[in-house]
Amino acid sequence: MPLANTTRSYGSVAKWFHWLTALLVLTNLPLGKIANTMAQSLRDPSTVASEELLTRTALLFSLHKTLGVAIFAVALARILWAITQTHPGPLNAHRRPEVLLAQTVHWLLYGSLVLVPLSGWIQHAATSGFAPILWPLGQDLPLVPKDPALAKLTGGLHRVLIWALAGAILLHVAGALKHHFIDRDATLGRMLSGGGAPEPAPMPRSLVPALAALAVWAAVIVIGAAQGLYQTPAVSGGAAQAAEPARPAASASDWQVTDGTLSMTVTQMGTPLTGQFSDWTADITFEPVATTGPAGQVQVRVAIASLSLGSVTSDALGPGFLEASQFPTARFIGQILKTETGYEAHGPLTLRDQSVDIVLPFDLQIQDGVATMAGNLTLDRRDFGVGAQVGDAATLGMQVVVEVALTAARKP
Repeated sequence: MPLANTTRSYGSVAKWFHWLTALLVLTNLPLGKIANTMAQSLRDPSTVASEELLTRTALLFSLHKTLGVAIFAVALARILWAITQTHPGPLNAHRRPEVLLAQTVHWLLYGSLVLVPLSGWIQHAATSGFAPILWPLGQDLPLVPKDPALAKLTGGLHRVLIWALAGAILLHVAGALKHHFIDRDATLGRMLSGGGAPEPAPMPRSLVPALAALAVWAAVIVIGAAQGLYQTPAVSGGAAQAAEPARPAASASDWQVTDGTLSMTVTQMGTPLTGQFSDWTADITFEPVATTGPAGQVQVRVAIASLSLGSVTSDALGPGFLEASQFPTARFIGQILKTETGYEAHGPLTLRDQSVDIVLPFDLQIQDGVATMAGNLTLDRRDFGVGAQVGDAATLGMQVVVEVALTAARKP
């Protein structure tokens, strides 16, 4: 069997690319559907997010992403090979509309085999956490920042482009079966045995199929926009109400926080994952002291629902973990002490329904009435009952690093 195509049949390389692509795609489409269904079940308040379910869901997503990258590479190689080859002409050239439809489907297939995995890959690179790609490279992409809005956009595009790919596959298969069982010609046989095909008519050249494929992609993208698939959802009802308690009433604080960040880092499947709380307040009473001892007090309130933790935000805020709807606010009430090496804040941290005494060491610089501090501490999530059902540190690490940095100005 020749490697290259002829005017009558496809060569062995084209056949290899065709059937390998079919195997990868027909494996990956249901795999992605199953993984997505399992991920949705994790967000259901009635579902107990067991360690086994989390591990299986992450594994299926990793396999789906890994096969997606493989499909992307194979599709590019297939397109490059096809550009260099003769394309066997249609055996039904006298039926012009049918030929144009077949060419449109081929445009959709080739384009979607690149666009679908590429959009999914960009979504993966733009977000953080959950189900790494199992190739040695590929977690990040050049020129793709970590951006929730970009991840949402490309995730929505990935979803709607799958519709175009699935439709093209169905039409492609239906056309092949029609040729084989109704027309009884050698169209399907050219991709199988390669023998017995008559000399076809020349392949008609037209821009109509390419333009029709572009119209289909545009249509599914517009449908996705109408369904709001590309917009990052705002914090809704319950979450917004849950975040409100982090806004305390005026207090006796003598420092005004002007800027700051509060972040947490967990390890998921061996990969550090950092997220931030966007809604938190700190009331500080403080006076520098020359000797060791008490120097002030601090009260911190954090709206749990304001956490952004990449692709696992919904899971982290859901049942079995932080449970933002039931426990909307975390609180720390501490005493600021000067030690021989710097400053520390001592006191109870209340998270969910547990209070644990913690010590936060921090660096402090004060100049012209402006204070800058930065500190961090490591918590054990088990102390607060977070993810108690996940006992394997390889799936979800036990240690959580909390970092805080702020700038505050002394009030007049």
